[in-house]
Amino acid sequence: MATQTATRIETRQIELKSRPSGVPTKDNFRLSVGFIEPLAEGEFLVQNEWMSVDPYMRGRMKDTDSYVAAFQIDKPLEGGCIGKVIESRNTNIVQGDYVLGSLGWREKWKSSGNGVTKIDSKMVPLQTYLGVLGMTGMTAWAGLTRIAKLKRGSTVFVSAASGAVGSVVCQIAKAMDCRVIGSAGSHEKIEWLKRMAHVDEVLNYKEVDNLLNELGRHAPNGIDVYFDNVGGEHLEAALDHMTVHGVIVSCGMISTYNETEPSAAPRNLFKIIGKRIRLEGMLVSDHMTEREAFIRDMTGWIASGQIVWEESISHGLENAPSAFIGLFTGENIGKALVRI
Repeated sequence: MATQTATRIETRQIELKSRPSGVPTKDNFRLSVGFIEPLAEGEFLVQNEWMSVDPYMRGRMKDTDSYVAAFQIDKPLEGGCIGKVIESRNTNIVQGDYVLGSLGWREKWKSSGNGVTKIDSKMVPLQTYLGVLGMTGMTAWAGLTRIAKLKRGSTVFVSAASGAVGSVVCQIAKAMDCRVIGSAGSHEKIEWLKRMAHVDEVLNYKEVDNLLNELGRHAPNGIDVYFDNVGGEHLEAALDHMTVHGVIVSCGMISTYNETEPSAAPRNLFKIIGKRIRLEGMLVSDHMTEREAFIRDMTGWIASGQIVWEESISHGLENAPSAFIGLFTGENIGKALVRI
């Protein structure tokens, strides 16, 4: 067990300098130096190696009531991270262990173990615990199997299909013998979805004149499950083509996160009534008690080759803001990560 550090520990960190209006810019962030107090009995010190950037973080940059606390001005941001324990006064988590935590956007952090998970650094690449074996994969799994209660042979429409969650949703649905329609915004993403994720139909929403009509062309018999990561016009188009008693899993609405005025779409919510559609919002945190079942299913699909994944990796803590901003300009395929 390492000796207690006698002085405060220095760490670089990314702070929220100002609240964004519209799409975030680099001016909203600041790279600064912070300090961590010496370890107390039961605590350990972590050197971050990987951190996640996710669209939901945009909501935390607004000073509004939400399901998760807003980021504070002049304070470091937070998010999923993986690091190595470099010093410990804890008997359960010792020097050399790798842990999954929520204090990303910084080089070092300390903890007593609350909310921290020790991970196996030999089973899969470390960053996988921020992707398909982490919150990303569990969001896809819980949304389809627990909320949608997906039935084999269903037709599933996925927006932001090449993104971190969407790409896993597509492949779980395929593993469950479903017909999958995806929406993406570039030829590169569409090619990946067809070639690697084996999605049946993919539409380029940036190139179609009428999203509603184009979706109908790909789903002539309707959509049984819509996994919504986008909201707005995608939700409106899906509502028109849902089957009776269809299910919409509302996971994210990235098209609205940077809006300064309320979105006009969807303008056809009345479709929910006649079609008896079930629309349910989801937070992955509600399903953490089922992590064992998720890991069992996901590792099986990975072993059989039914789940593959892509990572968009930025290097250096100082480039974390750019990686985050890139989520809203469509730069990433699959999981966006920063190697610190």
